[in-house]
Amino acid sequence: MTTRVYNFNPGPAALPLSAIEKARDELLSFRGTGMSIMEVSHRSAEFGALLKETDAGLRGLLAIPDDYAILYLGGGASLQFSMAPINLLGPGQTADYVETGEWSSKAIKEARKVGRVNVAASTKEEKFRRIPRPEELKLTPGAAYVHITSNNTIFGTQWQRFPDAGSVPLVADMSSDILSRPFDVKPFGLIYAGAQKNLGPAGVTVVIVRRDLVGKAPENTPTMLNYKTHLDGNSLFNTPPCFAIYMIKLVLDWVQEQGGLAAVAARNEKKARLLYDAIDNSNGFYRGTCDKDSRSRMNVTFVLGREELSEAFAKESSAASLKGLKGHRSVGGFRASIYNAVGMDAVEALVAMMEKFRKRNS
Repeated sequence: MTTRVYNFNPGPAALPLSAIEKARDELLSFRGTGMSIMEVSHRSAEFGALLKETDAGLRGLLAIPDDYAILYLGGGASLQFSMAPINLLGPGQTADYVETGEWSSKAIKEARKVGRVNVAASTKEEKFRRIPRPEELKLTPGAAYVHITSNNTIFGTQWQRFPDAGSVPLVADMSSDILSRPFDVKPFGLIYAGAQKNLGPAGVTVVIVRRDLVGKAPENTPTMLNYKTHLDGNSLFNTPPCFAIYMIKLVLDWVQEQGGLAAVAARNEKKARLLYDAIDNSNGFYRGTCDKDSRSRMNVTFVLGREELSEAFAKESSAASLKGLKGHRSVGGFRASIYNAVGMDAVEALVAMMEKFRKRNS
């Protein structure tokens, strides 16, 4: 077996080893069919059963009520930047957006092509160091929805508590922290998440939408951009990303084996605390890039107090099999993405390397 590294990539990201091994073992014959999951018809009974099991796994873990549909779509979360307003933002309505990073900025740009957008709050002028406080949100009475990005992979911030929009439905891009902690689905009208962080491999986007919000798209909406198309077709209007859905099912099984979302959340909190403590207790050798009360448990961003040491840190961490730590070009520095499948052993190895590097260069 090829030696595996400690994978801190921001996405595509680490997958549970047991899920990868199960996929390997079934690769040539999915559930005894004599065909790979990549060859089985999406109209077959075997794939139909897989789809139902995946739905059941998501509903169970996230406590998704029956009045919500689960869709498996292509196009990534980026396509949802357009699909959400096309389907939910009616004529004469306003959609509120909270700008907390690059992906929410892109969502705003796409929504403005569809209808009226109010930026209810933004921390752009502060280089997205934090999540806006509740009192800073300037929400539109009777808005169609309030859009947030629950976790910001680039800047390392995360909503610790979701905003209270009253009777207005929340819409959330949860690509990088879905399945990382329990939360109440009911305030949300729409949740979408690219799979390549916590759910599975790249290629499928999970969309969780309240059924009563489906069917309101304009008549001239392209067929594939209408949620009703995919709801009526049970995500099978066109050939879905079968292999990626299969991997989601294996990841959901793994989460259950860990003890469910509460257990996963506790482990994620422990991992993040260990890494942030290493940063905060370094006497300025390492510095976090965002405010402490907005820190993400998924993406830990930091820089070195002495910039000239960054290249050496990058080389030494890579040599120690700590991969994917380079920060996004808009922030610089380093970023450790510690999604569900990144084990405590990986974080401990990173912290140990950071401490050795600090002592040697202080």
